[in-house]
Amino acid sequence: MSYGLLKGKKGIIFGALNEQSIAWKVAERCHEEGAEFILSNAPIALRMGELNELAEKTGSEVIGADATSVEDLEKLFDAAVAKFGKIDFILHSIGMSINVRKGKHYTEMNYDWLEKGWDISAVSFHKVMRVAWEKDCMNEWGSILALSYIAAQRTFPDYNDMSDNKAYLESIARTFGGYWGERKVRVNTVSQSPTMTTAGSGVKGFGGFLGYAEDMSPLGNATALECANYCVTLFSDLTRKVTMQNLFHDGGFSSSGVTQKVISKYDSENN
Repeated sequence: MSYGLLKGKKGIIFGALNEQSIAWKVAERCHEEGAEFILSNAPIALRMGELNELAEKTGSEVIGADATSVEDLEKLFDAAVAKFGKIDFILHSIGMSINVRKGKHYTEMNYDWLEKGWDISAVSFHKVMRVAWEKDCMNEWGSILALSYIAAQRTFPDYNDMSDNKAYLESIARTFGGYWGERKVRVNTVSQSPTMTTAGSGVKGFGGFLGYAEDMSPLGNATALECANYCVTLFSDLTRKVTMQNLFHDGGFSSSGVTQKVISKYDSENN
């Protein structure tokens, strides 16, 4: 069902890779709600070709950009301004850890890989906002959003340096959000349930993460589509005064000490 919540709004969506991606679902829902946008991802991701399918489906243009490159971002935002004028929303759905991919334990961190993952997963959000700031290309009451995870606040085995990346991502949102408020633009992060995306499934023991979160969430895990719906509300005019927040979209996981479902599992094991 469409409510026309984003009718007339223009934006940029970073990070859609395939149908599993949260950003892919966000793009579909933004299109259904009346928005127009540019899809962007790193050139290596574009070579996979799947993003063209989403572009065709949503009537969008695809512009490649390495989000760690200020030069690439400047070209992207110049293209967006040429196409739309000022824009109304940005989604940053970008994250990668080489240490995770290569199975390097947190206690044996490769620092070169750490810096690369930190740049991609967190500093790129600052670079995106810096370029948008310098070009003054956000409309008043616009919305800038990045996707996070509760490992920024809690310890999860094998999530590795991505925990640190997400913590820094959330800090950037709060700090830069204070400045963006001067221009009547809001900046938030969404801390989503573990979601079976290409990136998420690369974390060792991810199936255990998923199952545990399901049992610990009174409403169950939030799906990628449900996250997309939430992002739509945060891009809409209904949330104009929500800013500098890390918003948990996780079925209640973040507020649960323990659930009856988890207690029952341990009771059955001990009886």
